[in-house]
Amino acid sequence: MLTQKQIKELREELETSASPLFFFDNDQDGLVSYLLFRRFIGRGVGIPVKNSPMDPGYIKRVREFNPDKVFILDQPEISEDFIKEIQELNIPVIWLDHHGIDFSKIPSFIKYYNPLLGRKKTNEPTCVLAYSIVKNKTESWLGVIGSVSDHFIPDFYSDFLKKYPELGVESEDAFEIFYNSKIGKAARMLGAGLKDKTSNVVKMMRYLYKINSPYEILEEARDTKLFHERFEKLDEKFKKLMNKAKSEIGKEKVFFFKYSGDTSMSADISNKLNYLYPEKIIVVAFMNAQRINLSLRGKGIRKIILEVLKDFEFSKGGGHEDAAGCQLDISEVNSFVEKIRKLSE
Repeated sequence: MLTQKQIKELREELETSASPLFFFDNDQDGLVSYLLFRRFIGRGVGIPVKNSPMDPGYIKRVREFNPDKVFILDQPEISEDFIKEIQELNIPVIWLDHHGIDFSKIPSFIKYYNPLLGRKKTNEPTCVLAYSIVKNKTESWLGVIGSVSDHFIPDFYSDFLKKYPELGVESEDAFEIFYNSKIGKAARMLGAGLKDKTSNVVKMMRYLYKINSPYEILEEARDTKLFHERFEKLDEKFKKLMNKAKSEIGKEKVFFFKYSGDTSMSADISNKLNYLYPEKIIVVAFMNAQRINLSLRGKGIRKIILEVLKDFEFSKGGGHEDAAGCQLDISEVNSFVEKIRKLSE
């Protein structure tokens, strides 16, 4: 966790910012981290970051909103060009994250916070760190949504269950909560909402600023009708892809699943497959461009892919110990998977 000194510093950074701009990773952990901060201070603009590293294209949003501070949440990597340009704008940057990266590359002008830098190294989701900063128990449902989406059960889950016993399940497996409870459904709905077009993502975030309970996500109403329809549509696609994946899975330790379409669901597919087949190494690829992203799950997978990627000059990858991703040219994918297989034997 963060130290009490760091928590105090981050609270002060939030409270003293008149017009903050928040960049957050385009998943539930990033979204919830932003929502906790936005709801805490009642101001600020949020921008989901849909690529990694965060590229200089996002500088135009900084110029557009002219913030007094920029907060970067749950984002593992920022491009050198973005760093150079924002430094020239002379705007304070506060970066809160939980990924394992090369910390020596973080420039000194950025105020960087990560529990992996502490004496007792931990890597709880960014939203758990955000929750510890805002210190508002009424927001526990938001923290649970972000946490279980990142395969983590926070220490305040028991408090959540006391308040919303019908929305959760007793389990020590975060994916059990994510896939088999109502709060898990709310988490999956937010994940689907982030895959929508920008205008609808903005509408969703504006709605989430003001609601007071998870019931307002789960219950279909005038303000949530399109949101629910989007979730049902994507969930139907997801179930079809999952059925296809399950029909292809064999006895091999490494399972490679590739698919195409108009929406990337690689993280969702790899997470569900990892939940169903925890003994396997899962590799999922969305085959829609010359340069593609792969989502990988399995014990110690980060170490494995970092070793394999040494053989691919223009590749990049990283993530968590058992959940990671990488980017390759489409022509390299099969060779990459074969090397994963050999190293996993």
